[in-house]
Amino acid sequence: MTTSAHAPTCGPKDVYAANCPCRSVLDLLADKWSALALGALEDGPQRFGAVKRRLDGVSPKVLTAVLRRLEDAGLVDRVVYPAVPLHVEYSLTPLGADACKPLAALRSWVEDNIDRFPER
Repeated sequence: MTTSAHAPTCGPKDVYAANCPCRSVLDLLADKWSALALGALEDGPQRFGAVKRRLDGVSPKVLTAVLRRLEDAGLVDRVVYPAVPLHVEYSLTPLGADACKPLAALRSWVEDNIDRFPER
């Protein structure tokens, strides 16, 4: 069995165990901006400005941090094209595309059930 540079090895995986590395992945994916950024990239590569416009309300600083975390986790690729000004595109890796499936279901469930929640 091979392991990815991004995937820590551990014994039995148990997200409920304090020392399980699954928790850090769950923390990353359960973050509102991470889940939305991954969803914004489902339609294909996007420049930073396009992702920011899609994620209404996110600040450039927060979006930059989120995209870096997703890239570090192996969920997003960042490609810099030499141009003036620089052209940077973000896209999903195969792992990121796979993570989008359950996140899309969760986003859809929230939209379908938002009226069942008390007013916020």
